[in-house]
Amino acid sequence: MKFRATLTDGFKTIRRCTCSLCRMRGAVAVSADLGGVEIIDGAENLASYRFNTGEAQHFFCKSCGIYTHHQRRSNPKQYGVNVACLEGVSPFDFAEVPVLDGVNHPNDNDGRADRVGTLRFDPSND
Repeated sequence: MKFRATLTDGFKTIRRCTCSLCRMRGAVAVSADLGGVEIIDGAENLASYRFNTGEAQHFFCKSCGIYTHHQRRSNPKQYGVNVACLEGVSPFDFAEVPVLDGVNHPNDNDGRADRVGTLRFDPSND
């Protein structure tokens, strides 16, 4: 499956989340508006998953199982896009990634999206 993403603000929206699903999949995401993700090839391989409140829709490839993007619960007019699925981009390209509190989700927390930490990558020269 191939897709094209038009990011809302480049990589300035990069983040991780501490909710149960994000903790397990370990993805680094950036933002795209709802019309900003276009499936170019293999749309028949795109599947989705909803859990807990059922509001967020998480998309993945049925062939390889990789999470590609999700429609956000905190902002249903936006997608979170897995940076590892963007051509020429790796999550290890970013020295620091803000980590947001997904356990206490903004929709359940008076709209606050609290930052709870920073994920750091320090490449070794070994």
